[in-house]
Order: sequence, then structure tokens, then C-alpha cells
Amino acid sequence: MTSTTYDAIVVGAGHNGLCLAAYLQRSGLSTLVLERRHEEGGGANTEEPVVPGFRHNLHAQYMEFFDVMPMIADFGLEDLGLRTVMPEAQAGITFADGRPPVIVYRPDLADATRASIARYSTADADLFMELKRRAMELEGFLAAGMYSAPSSTGATTDVEMLTASLADLGIGPHFSAKSPKQVIDELFETPELRALLYRATVEWGFPVDQTGTGVSFLSFVMWTIGNWKLALGGTHSLAKAMTQACYREGVDLVESSAVEKILVEDGRAVGVRDRRGNEYRATKVVASNADLRQTLLDLVGDDHLSDLWVRRARAFRYGPSHVLGTPMFCLYEAPAYLSARHEPAIDRCFYTVVGFDGPDEVVRYIRDAYSGVVPRPAAGTWVNSLWDRSQAPPGRQAATGWYFLPPASALTAEEWAEVRATYNSEFLEVWRRSAPNMTPDNVIADRLYTPDQMERKNLMREGDFSNGEFSPDQMGANRPFPEASNYRTEVDGLYLCGPSAYPGGGMHAACGYNAFKAIAEDLGLASPVLETRGY
Repeated sequence: MTSTTYDAIVVGAGHNGLCLAAYLQRSGLSTLVLERRHEEGGGANTEEPVVPGFRHNLHAQYMEFFDVMPMIADFGLEDLGLRTVMPEAQAGITFADGRPPVIVYRPDLADATRASIARYSTADADLFMELKRRAMELEGFLAAGMYSAPSSTGATTDVEMLTASLADLGIGPHFSAKSPKQVIDELFETPELRALLYRATVEWGFPVDQTGTGVSFLSFVMWTIGNWKLALGGTHSLAKAMTQACYREGVDLVESSAVEKILVEDGRAVGVRDRRGNEYRATKVVASNADLRQTLLDLVGDDHLSDLWVRRARAFRYGPSHVLGTPMFCLYEAPAYLSARHEPAIDRCFYTVVGFDGPDEVVRYIRDAYSGVVPRPAAGTWVNSLWDRSQAPPGRQAATGWYFLPPASALTAEEWAEVRATYNSEFLEVWRRSAPNMTPDNVIADRLYTPDQMERKNLMREGDFSNGEFSPDQMGANRPFPEASNYRTEVDGLYLCGPSAYPGGGMHAACGYNAFKAIAEDLGLASPVLETRGY
């Protein structure tokens, strides 16, 4: 048995854990990161699981926060190999009958977005562009909210500020009680646009029928849609750059070291023990990138928690939102869509929604998945090799997508095996109706990564990439529950830094950054805030 002492120990090398570790080490604390897998990054993982030479992002795809993520600038991640590209056509939806697509372009191509929507409705085009413009003006405010701990009064203030800025458009405080679907339906008349916006909203984690989250569509969805970047080499390049930043700062990182216990003595976290019996001691901080239940109930244990905290942890919900399956297709050629005759850019759209003829089908699809039913095949798709030739062999294409599927526990192991064996083929039939070249002959090989596999490999409970449902009682100052919303726990020296904490899942590293700010406040460490950034 080995025993090594550090000032701080971080459990888990997901991107939030890496972010926290880099700031802790830079602040002067000797820091150790323990990772159960032989790879860092958690959901930022890129592999070749189907055919050698074809790279697929098994989870995280588009990078919407790279312009505001503090760690990128603070640690010079671009100097450590992080490279990105921003495709012109960002988000689109195509149709089996070949009618015009709807495409949202990059912000600098606003006229193209307006023209695409205006094929259906000039009024919708004008309103969409105005909402997008105002959301972009709020970028600094929204980013500051993400990269700060939530306050119990902040949500009300945020809603008031947002609705005040939109009052002349007929959007008032009562919109805060609406669901995203209600907001979208009230604002836009075009079914094709509503279908795209429904899908974009649920991929952000906001269920379309969830009352009390409609304002999130007007803020975060409208801010981020069309602001997506592709990480060259796959999203794992972000994890690699963050890992290199940790090494450069002096962080120690031990892989293949699954933590089985957080050591608590006299009410204080003093270290961890891994499954091989190795103990590592921490004199100041233990932080967990693991999900809430694993951290509190499994690693800490009921005997070190109050009855209230045990009850809160057991009541925390995972899924059904955020539960994804990742299809991977190795192709001879990229999809060629019937809708491209109206707008050729759909064939080079970064994110393309396929398989829905209108908004009702999107809603039915999501409701089925959330209720435990495997929905009729449809997907949001990416062909990243169109912009990054490293992700496929010469003359070939690598396509990846997201299905929304039931939580892992909704199906048996045998049922999930059946989904993996059949669902991609069923989706390919749907895909071919919109893109006739997407026949079995165009597919070299394919594979499907399902929520039960995601739970085992990435420890995303139920396959929920946010490790916690997005609903009003688990968002903002309620995440993961009110007593733990400031990243601190009732165990002295133990902090939460994973996506069970505010603001939740996504490649933003805000959970790790905000956890550092809490630790810095408690220990009197130098603040990470740069004056030029303001958060």
C-alpha cells in the first residue's frame, strides 16, 4: 500500500476535474487527480470504435462555449494543441419530401439565416434575427452567470432583466412560467422552424414540455445556436490540451485508479482510497467530479452525512432528459439531401436534423424517449470529416449523431442489445428518404453506443450526460439541491465539481471553475478572475 500526501485531491479527470486541478495547482496547492479510466476527459472522448482511421466523438460534439470558457485563455490551451473551425452553415433541418431546409448560419452570416427562414415566413425571420441579436448582446451577462455560483435571488433577477430587454416584443415575465414549446409556438408560425428549435432546445437539456424553463430558450438556446465550433482532431483534443495544462502547472495525474472511498475523519475529508488499496491524503481539499449519488452515498457513505443530506442525495433525479445514444457511421460519401436543390449549404451543414417532417413528430419522439419507449428513428447528425480530414481516411467520411433514447434502466440488457443490433439500420432507412445516397452500400460499417454503455463507460448515470435532470427544482440555486448549490458539502473540505452541480452538463468547465472560486474563497487563495473578463 502506498500513501502520498497532497494539498488537494480531485476525483475524476473529466473536463471539470481537469479545470479545477489546473487552477488549484496554479494557486499554490499541490494537486493530485485520480482517474478510473486510462484516458482523461470524460464525455470529451474521441475514438475509432468502428473501423481504424474513422474517428468519432462518442459524446460531446459541438463546442458552443469556447469563446467564453475562462480556462482556454487563462492556460493558453490553443498553444497546447486546441484547434477549432467554425462551419458556415451551423444548424439545419432537412425533409424527406425535398422542401426547403431551414438553416441557421454563423452570426457573421446573419443575412443567410434570415433568407433561409424567410422562404417560409418573413415575420419569423425578422423575429428570429432580433431575438438572436439581443441574446448575443447578453453574452457577457449570460457567461458571467454560468461562471459564478448561483444565488437564491439571481434567477428572479435574471428573468426580470431578460424579459425587460424583450418587453417591446411582447415577451413579459409571465414567459418564465411557460415551457420551451409554449414559447416557441407563441413566437413562431413556421412548423419547419419550430421543429428545428424544438430539437435544439432538448439537446441543450431543456425538455420541450417542462414548464418554468421557457425563458431558457430565449436566453441560452438563442445565444448558443449558431455559435458552435468543431474541435479539430475530435473533442478529445480539448481534454488533451487541458491535461497538458495540468501537467505544465505541476499537477500529478494517476490513471486507471478508481476511487472507492473518500476518507472522512472527525467530519472532514482527509483523502481517498482506490480499489487497489492505495491511500492518498489531502491536507486541504478533496473535490469530486463524480455524480452526486456516487460522491455522497457511495464514496462518502451515509454514516458521514446528516439524514437531510442522505435524503436529498437519494431524491436527486437522473434523466430522462439528457439521455442520448451515439450512432457512428463510416461512409464512402457524405449525405446528399433532396432539400439541397433549394439551399445547397444543407449538404455542408455542421449539425443536421434528419427524420422529422414537422414539430409534432419531434415532440412525439421526445415524449416517447422520456416515457421509456424507444422512439421511431430520427437524429441530429454531424459529418465532422467535411471540415476535419483527420477524422476519416482520404475520400471517406465519418458521420456521428445523437439519438434521444430512454434511460438506461428502462430497458433490459437484452433489449439494449437488440437496439444496438437494429436501430442504426432503421434510422438509415429514414435517412435515405431525405438523402437518397444514404443506402446500405454507402455504409462501410456502423455502430451504436447506447445509454447503458454510457453509464458503464463514462459513469453517466442512466446515460444522462448532465448527471442530473434539468427541471426547476434541480436547476440554478436548486442544483443539485439548495444546501449544496455553492459546491460545498456538509463534510468539511469536500467539494462538488462535476455536472451534478450548477450549471450542469456541457463542455463549458463551469462546474470546475466555480468550484475553484468557492475553494479559493474558503482558503484565501488568489482569485482566478481576470479584470478584462469580469467573471
